[in-house]
Formats: sequence, C-alpha cells, structure tokens
Amino acid sequence: MNDESPTTKTSETSLLKKFVRLFSPSPTNSDEVADMLRSAENESIIDADALQIMEGALKVSDLQAREIMIPRSQMKFIEADLSLEEILKIVIQSQHSRFPVVGESSDDIQGILLAKELLPLVLSGKESFNLKSLLRPATVIPESKRINVLLQEFREQRYHMAIVIDEYGGVSGLLTIEDVLEEIVGEIEDETDEHGPEQIRKIDANCYTVDAITEIADFNEYFDVGLPDDEFDTIAGLIIHALGRLPAIADKVAINDFHFTVVAGDSRKITQLEVTRIAP
Repeated sequence: MNDESPTTKTSETSLLKKFVRLFSPSPTNSDEVADMLRSAENESIIDADALQIMEGALKVSDLQAREIMIPRSQMKFIEADLSLEEILKIVIQSQHSRFPVVGESSDDIQGILLAKELLPLVLSGKESFNLKSLLRPATVIPESKRINVLLQEFREQRYHMAIVIDEYGGVSGLLTIEDVLEEIVGEIEDETDEHGPEQIRKIDANCYTVDAITEIADFNEYFDVGLPDDEFDTIAGLIIHALGRLPAIADKVAINDFHFTVVAGDSRKITQLEVTRIAP
C-alpha cells in the first residue's frame, strides 16, 4: 500500500524539475555554480542560511592562507623563558586556548602551548613547571597554502592551529580551524567573546574617529562607499600606501570623499585616525 498522497508526489516532482532546470547545462566554473545557488535560493529550493554556507565553501576553495590569517602584529606569543605566573597572566588576559611559544625571536617557534595544560600546575605548584615538556609540535604552512586543503589537514591530522611563514621563513601570521570555519559559516562567537569598543565612532555630522586596523570592508559598509580593498585589508594599509611611507602624527591624506588625519601611533604603526567626510 502506498502511503504517499498525490500532493506529496506532485511537490517532489516539482522540486526535482526545479533542480533539473537550474543545473542544466552543467556549470563550468565556481562563478556559475554560485549563480545557480542564488537562483535556487530565489526559487525557495534552499534557504538563505544554506546559501551562505554553500557560497562560503566555494569562496574558501579559492583562498590562500595569507588572505585570512591573523597577521603577526596581532599574534599573542609566549616567550620560552617566562615564569608560570607570567604565562598565566597572558593566558587570563587574552583568553586564548593556544599560544605559539618562541625562543630568541618571534621567528623562533618552539612549539604550541595549550592553556589547559597549565591547569594541573596551578594546583601542584610552580616547582614542577617545565614549559618545554608541555609544548606540542607547531604545524608550519606557507602563505600560499590553499584553505580548503588546510581544512582537510586540520580534520585528518587533528590539529587546530598552523603557523604561517613567508618565503624567507619568517613568521607572517597564524591560522586556526575556527578562522577557516568562519569563512564558511560566518562569525562564530562563544560566551567568552567580548564585544570591544566600536572601531568607527561619530564625533559630529561629518567627523569620525577610526581605529587604523579597521577592515576596509567594514569601513565601506559603515559609510556605504567603495574604497579599494584588493591590495590592502585595513585602513592603515590604505593610508600608508597613499603616503608612500609610514605616517607620523598629524599627517593628512585625502582618499576619495574622505580626509584622514593620523592622531595616534608610534614609530612602528598608526593606531587611530580622524576622518572627515567631504560632501560630494
């Protein structure tokens, strides 16, 4: 006896016809696949969340490690000669779960420390502390490593962090499995994530303060503009490129409809800008 109603069969047949119509002829590249997925979402074959994940998976297949890594300047290192108390202070302040441990320089990666390995030492006392014995081998990858290949290695080899090096062997950043997954499914937050202060703050009608590390994409979204982000990720990178040198305090530069003034920084980097929007 067939329990399926005529309505159910009709619905399934209609859905099948939609897929056949959408995916014929066969796509020849990822852009065509993305177009078909968006068409499927428009036809209500898949929902918006499924579309986002599928598009994220397609995007990851074209990315390299250098494009999504946490840059060296934002990495939190632990020096091999620190005491247990000093290491615990870093762990508590940063709230990370894994830390690269370095020797004589930040290019001298000696291993990866898992914060949870320190918990028994808190009870047993510092006399039993031997940092070297707690380290796990560091996985090192080139900047050109494909993200889809890296994700497969994360799964198969059961590690969660990779150190990214440049062509000269120097550390240029790091990547975690969470960074890769966020490229696919979007931002992942847990109960320990804290929302810091806004990177763009309005002062008056046309004046703002902007953190120099603000992503150009975030800046564009906030102001509904299209500053180029194909060569640089942050507003700081855009300013440095426009000036042709490392900016100093009070340096000014105009880009499109904005005047940027450096208001904070040091000899190595700029940290804050004052931005005035010019009426077109």
